[in-house]
Formats: sequence, structure tokens, C-alpha cells
Amino acid sequence: MIEAGRRIRMAVVEPDLRVNGDEARPMSVHGCMEEGTLRASALASSARLENRIGFARALAHSVVSEYWQRLQEVSGRNWTLLELPVDIVLPPISKEAKELAERLGSAAAKLDVATASYAIGTLYTSMMPDGMRARHGAYYTPPALCEVLLDMAAEAGVEWRSARVLDPACGGGAFLAPVAQRMVNSLGDSNSAKIVLESIQNRLRGFELDPFAAWMSQVFLNVTLFELCVEARTRLKTLVSVCDSLERRTRCTGFDLVVGNPPYGRVRLSPQLREKFQRSLFGHANLYGLFTDLALRFVRKGGVIAYVTPTSFLSGEYFKALRELLSQEAPPVSIDFVSQRKGIFADVLQETLLATYKRDAALRVGTVHYISPSRDGSVERTFAGEFNLPEEPSHPWLMPRTDAQGALVALAEKMPDRLVDYGYTVSTGPLVWNRHKPSLRDRPGRGRYPLIWAESVRPDGVFSFRAGKRNHKPYFEPQDREKWVVTETPCVLLQRTTAKEQCRRLIAAELPEKFIMEHGAVVIENHLNMIKPLNGSPRVSPAALTVLLNSEVVDQIFRCINGSVAVSAYELEALPLPPPEDVEVIERLLGERAGQTMLESAVNGLYRHGAP
Repeated sequence: MIEAGRRIRMAVVEPDLRVNGDEARPMSVHGCMEEGTLRASALASSARLENRIGFARALAHSVVSEYWQRLQEVSGRNWTLLELPVDIVLPPISKEAKELAERLGSAAAKLDVATASYAIGTLYTSMMPDGMRARHGAYYTPPALCEVLLDMAAEAGVEWRSARVLDPACGGGAFLAPVAQRMVNSLGDSNSAKIVLESIQNRLRGFELDPFAAWMSQVFLNVTLFELCVEARTRLKTLVSVCDSLERRTRCTGFDLVVGNPPYGRVRLSPQLREKFQRSLFGHANLYGLFTDLALRFVRKGGVIAYVTPTSFLSGEYFKALRELLSQEAPPVSIDFVSQRKGIFADVLQETLLATYKRDAALRVGTVHYISPSRDGSVERTFAGEFNLPEEPSHPWLMPRTDAQGALVALAEKMPDRLVDYGYTVSTGPLVWNRHKPSLRDRPGRGRYPLIWAESVRPDGVFSFRAGKRNHKPYFEPQDREKWVVTETPCVLLQRTTAKEQCRRLIAAELPEKFIMEHGAVVIENHLNMIKPLNGSPRVSPAALTVLLNSEVVDQIFRCINGSVAVSAYELEALPLPPPEDVEVIERLLGERAGQTMLESAVNGLYRHGAP
């Protein structure tokens, strides 16, 4: 039997790769698709907002039509393209857009099915109105990551020869087509095309809210299984249903694998949906959290969930109910972190991971890898270590992000002390400045207090009162109803927003008691965390706590907890810390005015070896 999709990708006529101007210039197929996507986005942006989705679908449909026609020419067949759903009406497009679509369709026919579907899917989503794209979470998965996740699913126990597989948010078919290919490969040459096709049609399903994306998914499944359909003398049945998976009743259960890249973003739920997903909710609902809960309802006992999601659920307070649910019903088998946000995903800035979970498995230990892009467009998967779920499963999950962090995580997991044991609590700076603009002042005066912005906490760990950025006034004069924003207590200040690409994620400075006494009080802005003593004198001084937080080793531990750019109070309160009595060595060194190198070495010793 011919491997599905193999013959149809061979010997396609070289397309005209010009996408702008009259002069032909050499360009790779991938370069043509990328430049064409930029041109298509520019054309879409010139359309009126209410017409943009119609234009996006019309141009993408023209690309798919040309792509299909080129493949038919190569195969020597003349099968018609799958018809659009009757409720999708395509507007006419300009001659320029039509010519662009023809070139892009010809270029896509030079690619393998998975790469072509990703390229055309990305073209379509890039033309969507921004609001619609965000609402649908329409960010498709690159083929290399799809293959890694499917390999992870196989490692977790999925058998492609017999597995029933569902993608509940299948988009343009990024996972359905490669799953179908694996099913074909697993059945070998000993079965007839009719038997293989029937087996796949009985075991593979996709759900998708966007009817045009669902149509594209079905088209790419047709391409993947085209040779099977030719040999079996039949058209492929509809495997993709247009529906809202969250609203759908989960009658279709018992899947061996639920796989995909679910949409993400905060969503306001109807009372009915909030009740349905109450078990995994705490505060705001996020789409990908809902789809994770949904997967638990679709997958059978012993089955596998394999998802691409943001990393924020690992530690965020809003996801603590979801973490507890996963720990109880489907603990993680393996988690792979995407090490770079750029160069792998198109237009995605959130940190991302690939994860597999096993339903009803008594797992407490899992493996961690990190994924890096290679120059040839592939990705490399590197072992980083193991992780243990915390005894209280709703707490943040501590996991190494690199191979160098594995041993550190193992040590940190054994440390029971937290900021509360030091005598501290964490809160966010109370002033949201743009809600109190009339009280901002340029100069000091009676009844005015210094306004502490994030830039006052310098990267070197020193407090320096400043307000140098645009709209940042240095003083605040609270009205009677604003007295609650005033702070009179010394504390440790820590920046609330940092990125993984920065040298340090934790940037802290002690707010000196002398400064507060000089001015009577201060007002702290919302982009700072305040680490405040709980009652009376804490067991560790603010100065020693600042040294700990600014150290390289604690910064690395925080990176193994945090899953977003926000440095939240919830995560800070979960930081594993050495026993308070051991920190006396830091207090002593501070009293001796020791340098930064000696302080750093002492903190490292507390984590690596215990108190000196």
C-alpha cells in the first residue's frame, strides 16, 4: 500500500514564486508562503472590519482550491474539492488577491501535508479581525511541535493501531492529519485500503467552532488519506464536526487520546457553563483550562491527554483548582517547555509547554524536557530532569526548565519553609495610578507623599526614589477617600512584571525605614509587590530577605515555579526558602558589610548544602 499522502506530494510543478513586483526573484517555498502571508494580512487590514472575516475566508479558500488542483494534476486524478458548508458565503475578491492566492496555493503544493496545512492555516488566522482571533484563540501549532506531542502521547501508552482519538478544538487540522498518518503507518501493508480507511474513520474525530477552519481540517484529512480513498474507491467521510465543544454534551466519550492546542484567554461564562466546570474553576475562567477539564470527560480511564498550552496553569492562583483536579484524576506524565517564544510559534508571546497526562494513573513523578529550535526548522528535545507533584496538589508545581536546574529543584522540594515562616506576607502596591490622576503631583508639599514606582527598585537591588518615565509623577496627595493607598510600614519592594529573557526575574529592594520616617509615609504603585512583616519583628530582617530574593539561586527557583511574566504574590508566597535560623549567616555578613560575591556564595550554600 502507498503511504497516505506520499505520492500526492511528489514531483509537483515548480510554482511561480513571485509575490510582489513584476520581476521574478529566487525565493524558497517557505519564503514565498511567509511573504505571501504578510501581503494577505495587509490586504485584509485594508478591508472594513465587518468584511474582514469574509475576505479572509475567500482568499484562504482560493489558496486551498489552487493547492487541491495542483495536487490533482500530479496525481492524475480529477476529484472535486470538498464543498464549503452552505452557511458560508464567500464575497468576491480582487484580481490582485486572486493572483496572490494562486501563487500561494501552488507554493503550498510543494510542501508536505502538515507543513502546507500549517502555512495555509496561519495565512487564514493572520487575516482574521484581531478580536475574533483572540476570542477563538486561533493560533495553530507548527508541525514539528505536533510531531513531538504525538511522540509524547505514544510514550505515555497510545497505540496508533487501535486508539480512538479526538481533537476538541482542531482548528485547521494540525493534529488530525498527522494522527491519521500514524494510524495508516501502524496498520502496515497487510490490510486493504478499504479496511484501513474504515478503521481510521471509526476512530478519529475533530470538533471545531469555526466552520471554515473545520472545512480546512476536513480538506487536509482528505489530502492525507487521498491515496487510501483512491484505492478504496470512496470519498472520506466527515470526521470534523462544527460545534462548540464546551457546550456539547459529552456523550462521545471513551477516547484513548484527547489531543490538541486548545484556545486560550480569559472568558466570561454563562451560569450554566460555570456550573458545568465549577470543579476546575477559581476566579477568572481561561479557555484552555476549560478544555483541559473537558478532556478529562472525553478520555477513558487509562487514556492519555496530550495538549499544547500556556505555562501559566503551573503556578497561577486562578488555576489551583485545575491543578488539584489534574493531580487527582490525570497527573502529568511528561511536560516539555518551549524554550523560546520566538522562532517556533507565529505571533504567540505567551510561554508554552507540551504536556501528557494519564487518566487515573497513580503517578507522582514525571519527566521534564525543553524544546529548542534548530537551524533546519526542526526542534530538539532535551531532558531536563524529573518533578514531584506537591503534597498539596493545588500549590504551584515546581519543575526544572533546563537540565542545569534539575538538581536544584530536587533540593528545593525538600525545603518546607516559606515567607510566612519568616514572618512576612505579600500584597500588591495599592495605587492604580490612572484611576487617581487628579491626585498626582510634580512637587513635594504638605499632605503629599512620595509615589514609589517600579523604576525605584533598581536592578542592583538598591532602592532609589525616582519617577523618570512618561506620566510618572513623583508625589501623591491623597484625598480623604484615598487614604487607604498610603503605606507607613517598612517593607521589601519587588517588581511585579519581568520576562524570562531578563537576566533576573526577581528584582527586589528594601524600602528603608529612614525614608518613610523622613516623609511620614509613602504611596506604592501597582507594578510593585510589597513584602510586609506580619506582626511586630519578623524572624528574618528585610535586608537579609532582600539578599535572598536578589540571589541567583532563588531567581532560578522562581523560574521553576513561575509560568508567566507576572511575579505574583501567590507565587512569591510559595517560594521554598531555607530555615529562618539558617539565614543568620546572611545577617552576620550584612553586619560585616560583606560584598555581593560573599553574600551570593552564602545563599548558594544555604540551598546546596544547608547552613555553613
